[in-house]
Amino acid sequence: MELNHHRGGAGEPLVLIHGIGSSWQAWLPVLPALQTRHDVIAVDLPGFGASPPLASGIPSTVSALTDAVESSLDAAELDRPRVAGNSLGGWIGLELARRGRVRSVVGLSPGGGWNSREAAYARAALAATYAGARRVRSYASALTRTGVGRAAIFSLVSSRPWRIAPDEARVALEAIGGADTFMETLDHSTSTHAEGLGEIDVPVTIAWGSRDRLLLPRQGPRFERAIPGARLRVLAGAGHVPMWDDPELVSRVILDVSAGG
Repeated sequence: MELNHHRGGAGEPLVLIHGIGSSWQAWLPVLPALQTRHDVIAVDLPGFGASPPLASGIPSTVSALTDAVESSLDAAELDRPRVAGNSLGGWIGLELARRGRVRSVVGLSPGGGWNSREAAYARAALAATYAGARRVRSYASALTRTGVGRAAIFSLVSSRPWRIAPDEARVALEAIGGADTFMETLDHSTSTHAEGLGEIDVPVTIAWGSRDRLLLPRQGPRFERAIPGARLRVLAGAGHVPMWDDPELVSRVILDVSAGG
Protein backbone atom coordinates (compact mmCIF):
# COMPACT_ATOMS: atom_id res chain seq x y z
CA MET A 1 0.00 0.00 0.00
CA GLU A 2 1.04 3.61 -0.48
CA LEU A 3 1.68 5.45 2.77
CA ASN A 4 1.45 9.19 3.18
CA HIS A 5 4.93 10.52 3.82
CA HIS A 6 7.27 13.47 3.92
CA ARG A 7 10.46 13.27 1.87
CA GLY A 8 13.33 15.72 1.94
CA GLY A 9 17.10 16.09 2.02
CA ALA A 10 19.76 14.24 0.07
CA GLY A 11 22.11 11.35 0.69
CA GLU A 12 21.67 7.81 1.94
CA PRO A 13 17.98 6.93 2.49
CA LEU A 14 16.72 7.09 6.08
CA VAL A 15 13.18 6.00 6.93
CA LEU A 16 11.52 7.43 10.06
CA ILE A 17 8.59 5.61 11.70
CA HIS A 18 6.43 7.25 14.38
CA GLY A 19 4.71 5.74 17.39
CA ILE A 20 1.09 4.79 17.95
CA GLY A 21 -1.40 7.63 17.48
CA SER A 22 1.21 9.90 16.00
CA SER A 23 2.17 11.00 12.48
CA TRP A 24 5.28 11.84 10.48
CA GLN A 25 5.20 15.36 11.95
CA ALA A 26 6.53 13.97 15.24
CA TRP A 27 9.93 14.03 13.53
CA LEU A 28 9.81 17.74 12.64
CA PRO A 29 12.29 18.79 15.38
CA VAL A 30 15.02 16.52 13.99
CA LEU A 31 14.37 16.84 10.24
CA PRO A 32 16.67 19.83 9.64
CA ALA A 33 19.71 18.00 11.00
CA LEU A 34 18.88 14.61 9.46
CA GLN A 35 18.15 16.05 6.02
CA THR A 36 21.63 17.54 5.77
CA ARG A 37 23.03 14.02 5.41
CA HIS A 38 20.12 11.82 4.39
CA ASP A 39 17.31 11.41 1.93
CA VAL A 40 14.70 11.28 4.70
CA ILE A 41 11.36 9.52 4.25
CA ALA A 42 9.07 10.00 7.26
CA VAL A 43 5.95 7.87 6.89
CA ASP A 44 2.46 7.85 8.36
CA LEU A 45 1.63 4.31 9.46
CA PRO A 46 -1.63 2.76 8.16
CA GLY A 47 -4.61 4.29 9.93
CA PHE A 48 -2.58 7.16 11.36
CA GLY A 49 -1.85 10.65 10.11
CA ALA A 50 -3.02 10.88 6.50
CA SER A 51 -2.43 7.23 5.57
CA PRO A 52 -5.43 4.99 4.89
CA PRO A 53 -6.08 2.06 7.23
CA LEU A 54 -5.19 -1.48 6.35
CA ALA A 55 -7.55 -3.25 3.98
CA SER A 56 -10.77 -4.59 5.45
CA GLY A 57 -10.23 -7.85 7.26
CA ILE A 58 -6.53 -7.28 7.98
CA PRO A 59 -5.98 -6.75 11.72
CA SER A 60 -3.74 -3.88 12.75
CA THR A 61 -0.96 -6.05 14.17
CA VAL A 62 2.72 -5.14 14.31
CA SER A 63 3.37 -7.73 11.61
CA ALA A 64 0.69 -6.27 9.32
CA LEU A 65 1.91 -2.72 9.87
CA THR A 66 5.44 -3.88 9.07
CA ASP A 67 4.14 -5.53 5.89
CA ALA A 68 2.67 -2.17 4.86
CA VAL A 69 5.93 -0.32 5.51
CA GLU A 70 7.85 -3.00 3.63
CA SER A 71 5.46 -2.65 0.69
CA SER A 72 6.01 1.09 0.76
CA LEU A 73 9.78 0.56 0.67
CA ASP A 74 9.33 -1.65 -2.38
CA ALA A 75 7.20 0.97 -4.12
CA ALA A 76 9.86 3.60 -3.49
CA GLU A 77 12.60 1.21 -4.67
CA LEU A 78 14.36 1.44 -1.32
CA ASP A 79 16.32 -1.78 -0.92
CA ARG A 80 18.01 -1.55 2.48
CA PRO A 81 17.59 1.94 3.91
CA ARG A 82 18.53 2.93 7.40
CA VAL A 83 15.61 3.20 9.81
CA ALA A 84 14.86 5.08 12.99
CA GLY A 85 11.62 4.51 14.86
CA ASN A 86 9.99 5.65 18.07
CA SER A 87 7.87 3.38 20.30
CA LEU A 88 5.68 1.28 17.98
CA GLY A 89 7.79 2.61 15.12
CA GLY A 90 10.94 1.33 16.80
CA TRP A 91 9.40 -2.11 17.12
CA ILE A 92 8.48 -2.04 13.41
CA GLY A 93 12.04 -0.99 12.59
CA LEU A 94 13.39 -3.99 14.50
CA GLU A 95 10.99 -6.30 12.68
CA LEU A 96 12.19 -4.89 9.34
CA ALA A 97 15.74 -5.64 10.48
CA ARG A 98 14.76 -9.19 11.39
CA ARG A 99 13.41 -9.55 7.85
CA GLY A 100 16.69 -8.32 6.38
CA ARG A 101 15.12 -5.19 4.87
CA VAL A 102 17.21 -2.44 6.48
CA ARG A 103 20.85 -1.57 6.91
CA SER A 104 20.67 -0.35 10.51
CA VAL A 105 18.10 0.56 13.15
CA VAL A 106 17.85 3.20 15.83
CA GLY A 107 15.02 2.29 18.18
CA LEU A 108 13.88 5.15 20.42
CA SER A 109 12.08 3.50 23.35
CA PRO A 110 10.78 0.68 21.11
CA GLY A 111 7.68 -1.22 22.11
CA GLY A 112 7.52 -4.96 22.62
CA GLY A 113 10.14 -5.29 25.36
CA TRP A 114 7.67 -5.22 28.21
CA ASN A 115 6.59 -7.83 30.71
CA SER A 116 2.87 -8.43 31.26
CA ARG A 117 2.45 -5.79 33.97
CA GLU A 118 4.34 -3.18 31.96
CA ALA A 119 2.24 -3.94 28.89
CA ALA A 120 -0.95 -3.59 30.93
CA TYR A 121 0.23 -0.25 32.31
CA ALA A 122 1.14 1.04 28.83
CA ARG A 123 -2.24 -0.05 27.46
CA ALA A 124 -4.16 1.62 30.27
CA ALA A 125 -2.16 4.85 30.05
CA LEU A 126 -2.47 5.08 26.27
CA ALA A 127 -6.16 4.16 26.26
CA ALA A 128 -6.82 6.98 28.73
CA THR A 129 -4.76 9.38 26.61
CA TYR A 130 -6.71 8.41 23.51
CA ALA A 131 -10.08 8.80 25.22
CA GLY A 132 -9.10 12.26 26.41
CA ALA A 133 -7.82 13.28 23.00
CA ARG A 134 -11.07 12.16 21.36
CA ARG A 135 -13.03 14.39 23.73
CA VAL A 136 -10.97 17.55 23.23
CA ARG A 137 -9.63 17.33 19.67
CA SER A 138 -12.11 19.95 18.46
CA TYR A 139 -10.38 22.41 20.80
CA ALA A 140 -6.83 21.37 19.90
CA SER A 141 -5.73 24.80 18.72
CA ALA A 142 -6.82 26.56 21.91
CA LEU A 143 -5.57 23.85 24.25
CA THR A 144 -2.07 23.70 22.77
CA ARG A 145 -1.58 27.45 22.52
CA THR A 146 -0.07 27.77 26.00
CA GLY A 147 2.74 25.98 27.76
CA VAL A 148 0.38 25.04 30.56
CA GLY A 149 -1.99 23.41 28.09
CA ARG A 150 0.78 21.49 26.37
CA ALA A 151 2.11 20.31 29.73
CA ALA A 152 -1.33 19.04 30.74
CA ILE A 153 -1.77 17.09 27.51
CA PHE A 154 1.69 15.68 26.78
CA SER A 155 3.31 15.08 30.19
CA LEU A 156 3.04 11.29 29.76
CA VAL A 157 5.27 11.26 26.69
CA SER A 158 7.42 14.37 27.05
CA SER A 159 9.67 15.46 29.88
CA ARG A 160 9.46 19.10 28.70
CA PRO A 161 6.02 19.32 27.08
CA TRP A 162 5.81 23.12 27.40
CA ARG A 163 8.69 23.33 24.89
CA ILE A 164 6.76 21.61 22.12
CA ALA A 165 5.96 24.10 19.36
CA PRO A 166 2.25 25.01 19.53
CA ASP A 167 1.58 24.01 15.91
CA GLU A 168 3.32 20.66 16.39
CA ALA A 169 1.38 20.05 19.60
CA ARG A 170 -1.89 20.84 17.83
CA VAL A 171 -1.09 18.41 15.00
CA ALA A 172 -0.13 15.74 17.54
CA LEU A 173 -3.36 16.14 19.51
CA GLU A 174 -5.47 16.07 16.36
CA ALA A 175 -3.57 13.01 15.12
CA ILE A 176 -4.19 10.88 18.18
CA GLY A 177 -7.77 12.07 18.58
CA GLY A 178 -8.54 11.29 14.95
CA ALA A 179 -6.91 7.86 14.80
CA ASP A 180 -9.87 5.50 14.46
CA THR A 181 -7.64 2.41 14.47
CA PHE A 182 -5.86 3.42 17.68
CA MET A 183 -7.52 0.98 20.08
CA GLU A 184 -7.31 -1.95 17.69
CA THR A 185 -3.60 -1.31 17.17
CA LEU A 186 -3.06 -0.83 20.90
CA ASP A 187 -4.85 -4.05 21.79
CA HIS A 188 -2.90 -6.09 19.26
CA SER A 189 0.49 -4.64 20.17
CA THR A 190 0.20 -4.82 23.96
CA SER A 191 -1.04 -8.41 23.85
CA THR A 192 2.28 -9.63 22.45
CA HIS A 193 5.97 -8.78 22.50
CA ALA A 194 8.88 -8.41 20.09
CA GLU A 195 10.06 -11.76 18.74
CA GLY A 196 13.03 -12.97 16.73
CA LEU A 197 15.37 -10.31 18.05
CA GLY A 198 18.24 -12.79 18.12
CA GLU A 199 17.94 -13.12 14.32
CA ILE A 200 18.88 -9.49 13.69
CA ASP A 201 22.31 -9.16 12.10
CA VAL A 202 22.55 -5.42 11.35
CA PRO A 203 23.77 -2.62 13.64
CA VAL A 204 21.14 -1.69 16.21
CA THR A 205 21.17 1.18 18.67
CA ILE A 206 18.51 1.27 21.35
CA ALA A 207 18.12 4.75 22.83
CA TRP A 208 15.94 5.35 25.87
CA GLY A 209 14.89 8.56 27.55
CA SER A 210 15.92 8.53 31.19
CA ARG A 211 12.59 10.17 32.04
CA ASP A 212 10.34 7.96 29.93
CA ARG A 213 7.11 7.62 31.93
CA LEU A 214 5.31 5.37 29.45
CA LEU A 215 7.80 2.60 28.65
CA LEU A 216 10.11 2.54 31.62
CA PRO A 217 13.88 2.72 30.97
CA ARG A 218 14.44 -0.69 32.58
CA GLN A 219 13.11 -2.20 29.33
CA GLY A 220 16.11 -0.94 27.37
CA PRO A 221 18.67 -3.47 28.65
CA ARG A 222 16.35 -6.32 27.61
CA PHE A 223 16.75 -5.30 23.97
CA GLU A 224 20.50 -4.91 24.43
CA ARG A 225 20.73 -8.48 25.73
CA ALA A 226 18.39 -9.96 23.11
CA ILE A 227 19.85 -8.36 19.96
CA PRO A 228 23.36 -9.47 18.97
CA GLY A 229 25.77 -6.54 19.14
CA ALA A 230 23.11 -4.00 20.07
CA ARG A 231 24.20 -0.81 21.79
CA LEU A 232 22.15 0.94 24.47
CA ARG A 233 22.19 4.73 24.75
CA VAL A 234 20.60 6.69 27.57
CA LEU A 235 19.00 9.97 26.49
CA ALA A 236 19.51 11.98 29.65
CA GLY A 237 16.47 14.01 30.64
CA ALA A 238 14.32 12.92 27.68
CA GLY A 239 10.88 11.35 27.77
CA HIS A 240 9.12 8.80 25.60
CA VAL A 241 9.08 11.01 22.50
CA PRO A 242 12.65 12.31 22.79
CA MET A 243 12.51 14.25 19.51
CA TRP A 244 10.41 16.82 21.35
CA ASP A 245 12.67 17.00 24.41
CA ASP A 246 16.19 17.01 22.97
CA PRO A 247 16.23 17.10 19.17
CA GLU A 248 19.97 17.78 19.02
CA LEU A 249 20.79 14.66 21.05
CA VAL A 250 18.37 12.47 19.09
CA SER A 251 19.75 13.76 15.77
CA ARG A 252 23.28 13.04 16.93
CA VAL A 253 22.43 9.48 17.98
CA ILE A 254 20.82 8.75 14.59
CA LEU A 255 23.61 10.38 12.60
CA ASP A 256 26.31 8.61 14.62
CA VAL A 257 24.87 5.26 13.51
CA SER A 258 24.90 6.18 9.84
CA ALA A 259 28.40 7.63 10.12
CA GLY A 260 29.59 4.35 11.61
CA GLY A 261 29.01 2.46 8.34
